[in-house]
Amino acid sequence: MRLLTVLPLLAGLLASCDSGESGPVRLNWYNFPDDSGALAGAADNCSRASGGRYRIEYNKLPRGADGQRQQLVRRLAAEDNTMDILGLDVTWAPEFAEAKWILPWTGSNRRNATVGTLEVPLQTATWKGRLYAVPYNTNTQLLWYRSDLVPKPPTTWAEMLTMARDLAEQGKPHYVEIQGAQYEGLTVWFNTLVASAGGSILNATATAPSLGPPAVRAATIMRNLATSPAADPSLSNQMEDQNRLAMESGNAAFELNYPFVYPSMKANKPDLFKSFKWAPYPGVDPGRPSKPTIGGIDLAIGAYSRHPDLAFEAALCLRNRQNQMAAALEGGLPPTLRALYSDQALVKSYPFAADVLSALENASVRPQTPAYQNVSIAISHTLSPPSAIQPRSDIENIGSQIEDALESKGLIP
Repeated sequence: MRLLTVLPLLAGLLASCDSGESGPVRLNWYNFPDDSGALAGAADNCSRASGGRYRIEYNKLPRGADGQRQQLVRRLAAEDNTMDILGLDVTWAPEFAEAKWILPWTGSNRRNATVGTLEVPLQTATWKGRLYAVPYNTNTQLLWYRSDLVPKPPTTWAEMLTMARDLAEQGKPHYVEIQGAQYEGLTVWFNTLVASAGGSILNATATAPSLGPPAVRAATIMRNLATSPAADPSLSNQMEDQNRLAMESGNAAFELNYPFVYPSMKANKPDLFKSFKWAPYPGVDPGRPSKPTIGGIDLAIGAYSRHPDLAFEAALCLRNRQNQMAAALEGGLPPTLRALYSDQALVKSYPFAADVLSALENASVRPQTPAYQNVSIAISHTLSPPSAIQPRSDIENIGSQIEDALESKGLIP
């Protein structure tokens, strides 16, 4: 009788040892490194809210997007079962879904992920009609300008370049700061202009390049800026942070950049901040709104996770109203929940919240394809430096390279 009593207890102990876990289930969340504390705070909030069922461990990925993707790809290719919640760049869902590295969101999980969520961010998490991630945060560019130099902001690129030339002739600050280095930011600039001109880089089924006249117009605008007085001499080496610093130096009149530049200007250059204003991203044609390309992070569930049900639940918690508000206020990450844009706490810190929301509702997404990395490289390498762009021949070259990329069956390691 004593033996029968001991056996179940022993079996339980052995099972516990075999699982390697005691107490709350550990869920690993891999995401970009956050210095604000907002992500770590979200992990703690959701761990407490689980009532002891799970504990979220926030694992910081490398700072660069390429390094982040490389680490995720290598571990998922090895079928790592500790990869529970994955912070994906908005361009990665098709690749990860096609490789079967992430799980689709279905049933109540899908409903909870989509209710109240902005439509364009949801597009970044969707592949072949299935939702593969939940938008955690988003981002979009605005036009930032100095109202002491430009009382009325331009609405088109042609108007902005004319204003810049006029300021240059008057000996005033006149540069247009934008991302011209040979990297993803250059692809984003091109994609925004193509979409704003009414076109797209890929066709609707992502099986062939689209490009055409809108892409030629986009490349022409890029070349026109780069060869005009509006171009910063370091345009071909500039990324977002260099743009921010150049604007803060007082040499520029315009800047196309993300909202992080607003608190930076306020803290670093209070005198310039008084005339630091914002407006919608300029369009290509008068009367046609621009379609700025969105950024952000989507949360996906690893296909090899030992606790997928808990991971789905935890991912929804990580991007709930409270945690998205904290990420916006502490980390400067625009939310994906529409209702937050009318929340007074957000509006107080984001006086441009309505403009960000409008931009997001009219935004474009980068080409959705498992071959996106190759597509982006083809664009950024061909259009660099912007001053050397040959619009028609370069667009033909990009189209040919995209065709090759779409036919490739391999993934970039």
